[in-house]
Amino acid sequence: MEAVCLPLPSAAHLPAWWPFDPAQHIAAHAERCLWLEVQTWPKPGLVSHVDRGSHADMDVHTFRRSAQALRPYFAELARAAAHGADMATLRRIGVRAEHAMMSVTAGVNTHRGAIFGMGLLSAAAAVRGTGDESLGAVVARRWGADIGAGPRPADSHGVVAAHRYGAGGARAEAALGFPSVYRIGVPALREAALIAPDDQEAMRVHACFALIAAVDDTNLLHRGGAEGLRYAQDTARRFMQRGGIAHRDWRATAQAAHRDFVARNLSPGGSADLLAMSLFVHGLP
Repeated sequence: MEAVCLPLPSAAHLPAWWPFDPAQHIAAHAERCLWLEVQTWPKPGLVSHVDRGSHADMDVHTFRRSAQALRPYFAELARAAAHGADMATLRRIGVRAEHAMMSVTAGVNTHRGAIFGMGLLSAAAAVRGTGDESLGAVVARRWGADIGAGPRPADSHGVVAAHRYGAGGARAEAALGFPSVYRIGVPALREAALIAPDDQEAMRVHACFALIAAVDDTNLLHRGGAEGLRYAQDTARRFMQRGGIAHRDWRATAQAAHRDFVARNLSPGGSADLLAMSLFVHGLP
């Protein structure tokens, strides 16, 4: 049976007698959603349990080690947020998480974007109240003003591409409360659940294509420039316009897109991170 993201309680939702550490639950959920992202195929150009996609330096095992190494830091971020941590404190934990990732991947960047986005969502999950406020809204309210003020790593392809092409990138996405997650990723997962309720992997493929179609992915800009981004978005839009996974030949179409992205050395890594974050949000009450 395929694993799914099960609903997990936030710290604010747990009674005082609850016997488990809510930060550990949040961290386990974050790790599971990172793992579900890589266990999704066909995702055009991306690493999966089937192949390496457009990447010669990483595979599914690299991603597994990375996700496992990050789990304690997601828990630490949740605990820090529950104690009122500011963005500078969260950022320091994130830097240590990145070092841990690099140590288990031989210096390969598997999850830098996910450390930032999933880390903030994990922090938000620990402090969200019982009202209707979304995790993204919590991030924007508590840390949005400070998100863009921190140092930008000089070796970040996403940062360079965002500056060169005027794309918002991961920081703008987070500061605004993750609009791509809430307006694209989560709705696509819900739509796919109506189409194929018994096929969790297909649901994730549907959401992945929806995100690629709409997001100005800085990883695509880095690898293919504006032309590569347009090609990727147009390919994903055609897939979605045909009904996504509702089309009878969706799997063959998605596989063809995957081959085309690999041939062009395109990889929508930002969309992959947003898919994992969408799974995280979708799986929480």
